[in-house]
Amino acid sequence: MMTRRVALTMTVVVAAFGLTACGGDGDRWCEHDATDTRVSNSHCENNEPGYEWESDGDSGKKSKKKKKTNH
Repeated sequence: MMTRRVALTMTVVVAAFGLTACGGDGDRWCEHDATDTRVSNSHCENNEPGYEWESDGDSGKKSKKKKKTNH
């Protein structure tokens, strides 16, 4: 009885980890670096050069703003 309970618990933990580790398609996507264009996830899944995963929570990137200069 105890072995079955442990097995069930481990199955639930592994399934929950799998869902959060992969995330949903809305959490991250694959982009072409040079153009910042969304492309098929298969490019990033195959580790093709020039493509990288992007996400909404990427705090490392800052948006580029043009500075106004008054002459």
